[in-house]
Amino acid sequence: MSRASERLRCAALAGALALIAVPSSAAPAVQQVLLLQSSDRGSLIFDHFTANFRVDLERLAGSPVNVVQVVVGPTGFVGAPDHAVVDYVRSTFTGRPMPDLIVTIGGTAAVFARQYRQQLFPDRPLLFTAVDKRYLAGAPLAENEAAVTSANDFPKLVEDILQLLPRTRQLFVVIGSGQLAQFWHAELGKEFQQFQDRLTFLWSDDMSLPDILERCAKLPRDSAILYITLGNDAKGGAYADERVLTDLHATANAPLFSTQSVMLGYGVVGGTMMSIDNLSHTAAGTAAQLLDGALPRSITAPPQPPGPRVFDWRELKRWGIAESRLPLDSIVSYRAPSLWEEYRGTVLSAAGVLAFQSLLIIGLLYQRRARQRAEIESRRNLALAADASRRQTMSALTGSIAHELGQPLGSMMYNAQALQTMVTGNRATSGTIEEILSDIQSQGLRATQIIDRHRTMLRSHELDKKPTDLHSVINESLALIAHDMEERQVRATLHLASTPCIVSGDQVLLQQVLVNLMINAMDAMAGALPARRRLTISAEHRGADVEISVRDNGTGVRPDIIETLFTPFMTTKAYGLGIGLTIVSTILGAHGGTIAARNNAEGGATFVVTLPRLDAAGLQSAQRGAASLART
Repeated sequence: MSRASERLRCAALAGALALIAVPSSAAPAVQQVLLLQSSDRGSLIFDHFTANFRVDLERLAGSPVNVVQVVVGPTGFVGAPDHAVVDYVRSTFTGRPMPDLIVTIGGTAAVFARQYRQQLFPDRPLLFTAVDKRYLAGAPLAENEAAVTSANDFPKLVEDILQLLPRTRQLFVVIGSGQLAQFWHAELGKEFQQFQDRLTFLWSDDMSLPDILERCAKLPRDSAILYITLGNDAKGGAYADERVLTDLHATANAPLFSTQSVMLGYGVVGGTMMSIDNLSHTAAGTAAQLLDGALPRSITAPPQPPGPRVFDWRELKRWGIAESRLPLDSIVSYRAPSLWEEYRGTVLSAAGVLAFQSLLIIGLLYQRRARQRAEIESRRNLALAADASRRQTMSALTGSIAHELGQPLGSMMYNAQALQTMVTGNRATSGTIEEILSDIQSQGLRATQIIDRHRTMLRSHELDKKPTDLHSVINESLALIAHDMEERQVRATLHLASTPCIVSGDQVLLQQVLVNLMINAMDAMAGALPARRRLTISAEHRGADVEISVRDNGTGVRPDIIETLFTPFMTTKAYGLGIGLTIVSTILGAHGGTIAARNNAEGGATFVVTLPRLDAAGLQSAQRGAASLART
């Protein structure tokens, strides 16, 4: 049993080791890629292309990829001979697998790889990328070579410049020094021959960067700048594209153009541009095919043409280039968002709030205007109703007017007859004449006052507040109905405060209130015995108010109508209009006062009027205002 168990354990251990060994042996091998770069960091084109290429290659390759990158351009091995660079590249793979693929980036690396193809792993496939087709036009591709090239169209960009700036007469071409500059100077010099009758071309391959910047700062007004690349200037200085473009943008007095998409955003206006993103993606896809075993001669990638025209909105604004000059298929980048685009939600919210506020303000203005119209109409109706009520009251006081005027007029007539008799009988002395004339004058003045009092009561009247003593209002009101009271056998009793009851009010309208209440009280006592026809009028101070009560011994007010007694057209009289107490309530409301009615326990009713009392400060202010108005 122990030997069998031991055999089983050994078998299980062997099986486990076998299971572990299977995935280990099945793991895919890492593929080696030699990446020959034309320049060290600083070239916007090559840096952008390389970064995208490596990311896309790792994504598209079917197995892990190890990239060995070597700069073979002049900035990689400064001053070193080419054979030393070749030896370095070969030594990089000492002790490790040979590269499965060689990829060159840029024209300098492509020339280097072709020149030393036999020393650089000649049996391995070679892929040329990020290189203009002109670089490879001198010799056909070999059996194990493939290429992803570009077809930069510099004349098309010059046409874009002339369309945007038709007055341009000079084009300053910024290009570095060395082999690359010589190549492009020669190539572009031939392509730009078609513009020789319209443009003068200046080249920077014999200038240092400070000289280039100084020249760009002093260009004529009808100039433009075409930036190819710099790399190294005439004095051997190496410069990054980003720094050069920044300095040019800051100092140049002419707009800056380029053919590469990666230059947009660094002060370049734009134009027909090569898309580096598309170029790197195509190159990575081709490299993945070669690593997967595809034969180089089976891959035919046509040169990539320039992409659409792209322009920087900020530079168009800077140089005053109208968007109407752009070709119809142009793309405008870096456009500043409009207020609507950037703050759409805020704008909509603000617009909603403003619209709501506008509607609210319009509604309030409409209500204010309607209220003003209503107030004006109310005042007009009050004046009309008060006038109607006064006329109705005066019709009842006609007898009182005749009685009051009869006494002074009769006295004047008797005095005049007596004087005439004395004069005829030659019995008039100067003292007697003076006494009789004085009496006639006194009676005439009394008659005038009676007429003025009733005329004021009849005249249409608007509210005119001023300090008014309610004692005077009560006495004037009693004088108006004195004859009527005598005819109806009504006796009046006054209980007035010891000090004046001053209010801010209109004496005529307040007098109308009391006359109305007194006549109503006399009407209520019409059926009572003469001994019970007693009218009691009181005036007293109640804190900040003055309270006036009109008490009668009549029939009282029916309990079912006492709550609606002051509403329009409510009356208990067969001949009443039902507006008297409504007018009273309205007049008191205009004075800030109130009126209430109650039935007395012993019979009859009491109407209580409450008005705000005018204090000493208010009285002084009113007196000063009246004095100022009098002076005016």
